[in-house]
Amino acid sequence: MTMRLSALVLALSLGLAGTAVAQERTPPDWDGQTLGSPHRGGTLRLTADGPGGTLDPQVNYGTQYMQVFVNMYDPLLTFRQARGPSGLDVVPDLAEAMPTISPDGLTWTLHLRSGLKFSDGSPVRAEDVVASFRRIYRVGSPTAASFYGGIVGAKECLDAPDHCTLPGVEGHPDGTIVFHLTHQDGEFLYKLAFPHAVILPAGISSHDLGNATAPGTGPYRITHYDPEHGLSLERNAYFHVWNPQAQTDGFVDHIEYSFGLSDEAQITAVEQGQYDWMLDAKPSDRLGELGAKYTSQVHIEPLLGLYYLAMNVHEKPFTDQRVRQAVSLAVNRHAMTILFGGSAISEPLCQMVPHGIPGADLGLSCPQNLEEARRLVREAGAEGQAVTLVVPNRAIELGMGTYLRNVLQQIGLKAQLRPITAGLADSYEQNTANHVQIALAYWFADYPSASTFLDDLFGCDNYHPNSTISPNFTGFCDQHVQGLFEQAKAQTDPAKAAPIWQEAGHEIMRQMPGAPMIQMKTIDFVSKRLGNYYSTLLNHMLFSHVWVK
Repeated sequence: MTMRLSALVLALSLGLAGTAVAQERTPPDWDGQTLGSPHRGGTLRLTADGPGGTLDPQVNYGTQYMQVFVNMYDPLLTFRQARGPSGLDVVPDLAEAMPTISPDGLTWTLHLRSGLKFSDGSPVRAEDVVASFRRIYRVGSPTAASFYGGIVGAKECLDAPDHCTLPGVEGHPDGTIVFHLTHQDGEFLYKLAFPHAVILPAGISSHDLGNATAPGTGPYRITHYDPEHGLSLERNAYFHVWNPQAQTDGFVDHIEYSFGLSDEAQITAVEQGQYDWMLDAKPSDRLGELGAKYTSQVHIEPLLGLYYLAMNVHEKPFTDQRVRQAVSLAVNRHAMTILFGGSAISEPLCQMVPHGIPGADLGLSCPQNLEEARRLVREAGAEGQAVTLVVPNRAIELGMGTYLRNVLQQIGLKAQLRPITAGLADSYEQNTANHVQIALAYWFADYPSASTFLDDLFGCDNYHPNSTISPNFTGFCDQHVQGLFEQAKAQTDPAKAAPIWQEAGHEIMRQMPGAPMIQMKTIDFVSKRLGNYYSTLLNHMLFSHVWVK
């Protein structure tokens, strides 16, 4: 076992590390237009093991469909479609320019671009902006309270969504949009750029769209959806480039996204040219093969993401802090990196915020201590208690899950493994009706702040009992920690926010509702015919930027 994994790590390090360096680069002065390009046209073929949930862009909180939605919908502001740290910058999207902010930080003014149309041909108006923000509360968006709860009138909308008027968002006939906040919010710029703030037509249903789709403003639109088999996208005939840093024209004419293949089968299908890209994590036993035979088709990219063990503080034995601490002490995080595929694509993590988020590093280490972990379990009276560990049923998580189950057994818990279809794992884990005790989960940054890990995963406003969209499915809610979150988010100077986030991060690690495991990188495996590979820190591979031969 050890020799095979060591050989794999060596093969990965030699064959895959740095493959993203030698790739075609889009010129920095590109105007976003693809008309006339020899690379324009064709069908991009994508594959995943299953669907990614609702098609409602203001409800879905999963990476799989958000990666699709970025090509279909636009907020007033967005994150620059650029590689590296530049991809964390906010730029104007449907708004003409960046907002004007009052000296007290409570009034934000933007102006809607003229000539914009939705994919059904209807014009984009200021009233659509106002209606879209009201809809965030009416549809029950998972970020309604945590991201947009500081808008004037938001409290009333959260208390009575059907009667939401939201006076804090004004839309004027000349296209002026004004936001009024109840308090300073140092992250409101990011929240305006987050995908749940996309602008939809005012007449869209205020209920979750489910398998239906809403007209958008981006370069593509969904033309067919079958959650059993896949979805189809084609060009939005009403799209035109208004800011190439926000949206580009797109190279391919069609995007076909098929469901149903396992992660192993996906790799084989991409190798054979049946698909151009696969969503799911690459099984560790195939990485050596990819590194040896398909180096030019593998891209390793930085990622603001992590795996962690989420422990439900409302389900025994994890109601006891000592048991949660024991779990963290019992895990060998270096073993977890090996199981993920090696040090070229992952690293041990001892904080609930990945490295690379400004001001978030805690400088902690998490050495394995099985003896202390067993002592804590005995002290808590939890020895012999039954525990079910939920994991996605892909090869990479099954391998990590098997190791973690064995660790739980070593410290005195009666542990078993429950694999769940990967596309359904998030909604299953987040629904309190399923009484999930502990789960191997992963999370990616919404924007470049510690809040999108600490507050998203452990904030009181992000715990939604009996809902399939509850990012804080550990149920952790501590008023002191929540107060730190609010203090940090109110800071307009990141340097002042950093020590507050660090204090909150230390407290999370002390109470341990979630035990960080590893920080990983993105590994994209693409077909030979895919060119201009393009990935950003927040949106990952951009479907609109790649072309096919």
